[in-house]
Amino acid sequence: MKFYNISVKDAKGAQVSMSEYAGKVLLIVNTATECGFTPQYAGLQDLYVRYRDRGFEILDFPCNQFGHQAPGTNEEIASFCEGRFGTTFRRFDKIEVNGANESPLYTWLKSQKGGVGGANIKWNFTKFLLDRSGEVTARYAPTKTPTALEADVSKLLEAPV
Repeated sequence: MKFYNISVKDAKGAQVSMSEYAGKVLLIVNTATECGFTPQYAGLQDLYVRYRDRGFEILDFPCNQFGHQAPGTNEEIASFCEGRFGTTFRRFDKIEVNGANESPLYTWLKSQKGGVGGANIKWNFTKFLLDRSGEVTARYAPTKTPTALEADVSKLLEAPV
């Protein structure tokens, strides 16, 4: 399976093919609104604003699997993120990133970059960076801030297509 063959639901329930993002540099993040890392939304938004005009997108996947820290509906999550952090990047339907009900997207992402200590996602705000051809170039722990990713994002945006 390739990244562009995967489809997911957006926050309004519509199917979205990842092929919509062909040619873009992507940062895919599992998020939560009641997590100690929730302030990273501000850094994600800042990164998005600085690089979106160069072909950068952030795909936000709320996940309630870790400490039940994303308990709201898609609408409540959107209201919180947009109101508190001014987020404008695309948000998708709440998903599971591990286990029997995990999203096929995360099954694929983890197969590409298993990370230290195994393939499972350990917590909210784990990040995957994909190049313009849909290949995973890096996986980052939740503690890695969006600001710390800027050089990697910039490098991929400058790379020849």
